[in-house]
Amino acid sequence: MKTIAIIPARGGSKRLHNKNILALGGLPLLAHSILYAKFNSDIIDAVYVSTDDEAIKKVAIAYGALVIDRPQQLSGDNEPTLSALQHVLQTINESIDDVVLLQPTNPLREENLLKEAFEIYKFENYTSLFTVTRNHYKLGRIENSKFLPYNYEIGQRSQDLDPLYFENGLLYITKAKTILDGTIISKNAFPFIVNHPFGNVDIDTKEDFDYAEFLYFKNRE
Repeated sequence: MKTIAIIPARGGSKRLHNKNILALGGLPLLAHSILYAKFNSDIIDAVYVSTDDEAIKKVAIAYGALVIDRPQQLSGDNEPTLSALQHVLQTINESIDDVVLLQPTNPLREENLLKEAFEIYKFENYTSLFTVTRNHYKLGRIENSKFLPYNYEIGQRSQDLDPLYFENGLLYITKAKTILDGTIISKNAFPFIVNHPFGNVDIDTKEDFDYAEFLYFKNRE
């Protein structure tokens, strides 16, 4: 039974230039996910970084990851993560059972997150698992210049909202076959709840990066 981690990290980010190799706490953003995978070597047998960028490739190799060169046709802004994962599996051409997807833009994870999630994934024999975090906002739509509440009634207290959750991007575990068949999150995927501020970190902008940096140093105190 072989489990690999795949970290998709293409170049060319527009809103935050070179975000995948920006230094967070003295380490390139990408390195946080590589080191997290290596910390869980009792679960993960090999760590692969899929990239089209030479600078990212050098960082990946420096921190001990194997690199899969992603072709340009799979590196566009609108290209789904799924295609990068499929390309890695097809390129290495090994018998892989499970894939752990770690996104470099979600660099902060609780130490035991993967161990706890993987245990549930295996014990319950799920085809995939992904992490979610509860939303505590009052959400609504704007139509014809009017605000229409979605998950609450006007005047309702925030603490009385029906629980809604969002896909936080921290961690995905999926059968390799499921990925090759065309999906990362299967119909019976288990939503693993993360009750930690790390679940609110997904770096796309400078403000996101500043918040991640704040949490990083706060959790080292």
